[in-house]
Order: sequence, then C-alpha cells, then structure tokens
Amino acid sequence: MNIKKFILLTTVLVLVANCNSGDRGQLVSVKGKKYHSEEPYGMTLVPGGAFIMGKSDDDIAGVQDAPTKTATVRAFYMDETEITNSEYRSFVYWVRDSILRLNLAEMADLEGRTPGDGDIGDFAYLDSNPDDLNAYESYMLNTYGDGDFQRKINRDIDLIFDTDEYPDELYAEVMDNMYLPLEESYNGQRTWDVKQFKFQYTYMDIERAAKDRNLKRSDVIIKEEIEVYPDTTAWIRDFAYSYNEPMHNDYFWHSAYDDYPVVGVSWKQAQAFCQWRTLKHNGYQKSKGKQPVNAYRLPSEAEWEYAARGGLQGGTYPWGGPYAKNDRGCFMANFKPLRGDYAADQALYTVEADAYDPNDFNLYNMAGNVSEWVNGSYDPASYEYSSTINPNVNDPNNERKVVRGGSWKDVAYFLQVSSRDYEYADSARSYIGFRTVQDYMGTEVTKNAATN
Repeated sequence: MNIKKFILLTTVLVLVANCNSGDRGQLVSVKGKKYHSEEPYGMTLVPGGAFIMGKSDDDIAGVQDAPTKTATVRAFYMDETEITNSEYRSFVYWVRDSILRLNLAEMADLEGRTPGDGDIGDFAYLDSNPDDLNAYESYMLNTYGDGDFQRKINRDIDLIFDTDEYPDELYAEVMDNMYLPLEESYNGQRTWDVKQFKFQYTYMDIERAAKDRNLKRSDVIIKEEIEVYPDTTAWIRDFAYSYNEPMHNDYFWHSAYDDYPVVGVSWKQAQAFCQWRTLKHNGYQKSKGKQPVNAYRLPSEAEWEYAARGGLQGGTYPWGGPYAKNDRGCFMANFKPLRGDYAADQALYTVEADAYDPNDFNLYNMAGNVSEWVNGSYDPASYEYSSTINPNVNDPNNERKVVRGGSWKDVAYFLQVSSRDYEYADSARSYIGFRTVQDYMGTEVTKNAATN
C-alpha cells in the first residue's frame, strides 16, 4: 500500500473513533454503576472519630493490660444487638439444607436421575442437562471437569422433611444418613447429626501477603471448614455441680429463646457466620445486578470499645457511670451484682438481645448479657505497640482471642468498657456471643467533624 494512502486511512479511522466515543478526545473517567450507601438491616452507623482508649480510672484489678492511648477509628456499621439464636439458626439451617441438597444432587447424579420424573431427580444438579448451560458454564465444565468446577445445586425446589412425603427410597436413604443412627435415638425421636453441618469457605490473608511479597497468591488463600452448630453442652460444662440441663436442652432451638443472644459459639464459628452473612447478602446483590457490599466481620478491639462508649469520653460504662444503677435504683445491665445472687438484676441467665436501654449509638447490651468475641488476639502489651489509627492486633498464631463487655455471670468490673478478657479461639462458652460490623463505604462520616 502507498505510504500516503496508509497515513490518510489511519487519520480517518482515528477521527471516526473520536467522533463515536463522545469524549471529544478528552480524558474522561470510566463510568461504573451508581453506588448508594445502604444501611444494613438491624445495624446502626457508628461515625468514625478519635477517643481515649483504655482505663481512664484506676485499674482496680491491677491487670494493667489497658493503658490509656488516643486512637482513631473509621466509620462502620454495627449490629444493634448481639446475634440472636434465631439469626444464628438461619445460618445453621442454610448449611444443613445446602449439604442436604448437595447429597441429593450427588445421589441423583450417581443414579442417572434427571428432573421431571417426580423423584430424587428433581434435586439433580442444575448442570445435569448440558443443554441448559450458558456459554461460560459449558466452557468451565468442559475445561476443568466436575472436580474443580463448582456445580450448582438446585435451591428452587423445596426440601421434603415429612417422611410420609418422601418421593422415593433414594431420597429416604440420603435423609436417613443425615440423622444419628437409630441406636443413638431415644424417646422415639431421630436427631440430626450436627457434626455434618460444616461450612466451607476461603479467604485471603491480605496482611501476610502485604508483609511478604515473595509469597505466591496461592500461599495466602486460606481454606476453612467449620462445624457450625453451637456447643449446647457448654451450659453444663461451664458450671460444675450445677443443674443447667433445661438450658442445654432448649436454649438454642426453642422459639421461646428466639430473641436471646446465641451462646456456645466459638471465635472460629463467629468468623464463619460473618463469611456466610457476606455470601448471603452478596448473592442477593448479584441477583439484582447491584454492586457487592463490604464484608461482614467481627469488630476490632478498638472499634468495639469506641462503639461501647457511645461517644462518651472517659465513661466507665456505656451509660457513663460510675455506678451500675440509675437514679431510681434499677440495674442498667444484666450481670452478677451480688455474690451468688444472679437474679438481683431481675435476670437469672441471659435476657432478650434488645433488653435495657441502648447507648447513644443505639447499641444494646454493650455491657452485660453475654461477652462478645472481637477480631483481636489477647496480648497484655498490645496497647503499647499497636497503631493509633484503626489499631488491631490479631496474631493467627495466638489462639487467645479477646472478649469484651462482660456477661450475665460476671461482676461489674468486666462490664466496664475498658476491661479486657480472653478465651481460646476454639472454645465455646455459655456466656460468650458476638455481634458483627461492616465497613462504611467512604470517610466523610466522623464524630469529630463538627468541631474541626
């Protein structure tokens, strides 16, 4: 081709491209989907800001693990109440039903059953019919095979729990395997084998990846498998020579305790719940063509204390203090106010998650009721070396995880917003629960903004 004709043709193509782009050749930003901040249901916005973290009064217990320091945290959403039995059961049932659907799909696949026969085939994998796959699903299945490609279970069809309505014997076999053996049942009741209720998830250890750039991406992808059912035996094991069998038998599953805080949940189970809640919310976001939300997680120690204070600087308790009673002589929280007299505050064990008055951030029971897991490892000296902006010390090799807020069985000292305690990550107690937080998207919401 003649060089002059080539230059002329190239110039014309560039001009046409510029005319069609609509940017007149100027630098313009890439337009993404519009984002509208949405407050998660059951959460309240805690505006970011600075506060005096640690014990501003004398450390009566002499632990000396919380010296005062100024810390600043960014804005975040926090659950107004502790996670309740009803809310945690949603997680347990989702895991149980997912395993059931997976087992049914595997059995249908093994027996060559397909939808439409009115039997177990109706629970087959959604990709069991190659004609129903889109181009991406077809490519992934053909390229990576069944072992690596995540096959889709059918969540559109209702599970059948009434034995009189089981569609066939294969369905009955799958269901039977989800229960404890007959010889382990009593009073004519079959019990779920809750050891099978396992939740699998993966996450990236970003902190480790940032500190060691020589690591491959696969080195920092962590896979976890967690049994999700609470340890109800904690009600008995936590108190020797004590009759607490009714709480062991009824507390988690009975509707009478729906709105009470879940207990018997380890730190690792609380982390798994956060992963599931994120998965559940983003599944909905994706179905509506919306952007994903930030991950739900446990609060850092600094976030928890900042939220518990409710904007009160130097307060002993979430309501200020220094007393655990109001001016009418009523207790402000659920704890053990007298030696052995658990009922002096009108509650023997836990109370509803929204009992008592909330603090100024509209957060309930930040003191008492149940202690709460936070996303931090216990080190008595951590306040000395942690950062002053969003401080957090969570050593994966330190299994002692921090709990805050005190519980129904604790004395007033542990209700103080600055008191620290710990339990091991794989331990479950009848007095430890949790609540979750979610990062606020943006930085303009701060508690101190009006005074700057």
